[in-house]
Amino acid sequence: MAGIDEALIFYPLRIAVLTVSDSRDADSDKSGALLAERLTAAGHELAGKAIVRDEVDAIRSQVRAWADDEHIDVILSTGGTGFAPRDVTPEAVKPLFRREMDGFSILFHQASFGTVGFSTLQSRAFAGQIGDAFVFCLPGSTGACRDGWDLVLKHELDSRYRPCSLAGQVPRLRELCA
Repeated sequence: MAGIDEALIFYPLRIAVLTVSDSRDADSDKSGALLAERLTAAGHELAGKAIVRDEVDAIRSQVRAWADDEHIDVILSTGGTGFAPRDVTPEAVKPLFRREMDGFSILFHQASFGTVGFSTLQSRAFAGQIGDAFVFCLPGSTGACRDGWDLVLKHELDSRYRPCSLAGQVPRLRELCA
């Protein structure tokens, strides 16, 4: 049966949070703060936190730097996934992927539909892998980040989730799903 097996050991992941916004700063970044709070409350390590403007080069540079850092397992981004002219997170990040994770977008939209209905269609949330790092790109709204973490990511990033969590695909934890 799928779910958290409390008898197993929890292995924390090292997760970086990137906010993509032209208008947010450290004080007004509620979505990035929510993700950082949720991941640390779940027992993971906040391995980095940054805010960059809605510009392809700025987004790509930060994501690439974190993906190349062997001390970061997962990157969560918030913002820039909609249809406004400045929303360029998919255009910045997807070319870096060696693999896309289509299932994340599907599950995110299913979860989001339950809270915002058809408005979920306005999101281009997506995920994939750059090198060995996993990247999840969420919308910029706090509600979307809450849905993404609470309804999808907290389970998928928990090493105790069975039959197997994504944590088992992180190089230092691959034996979890062996």
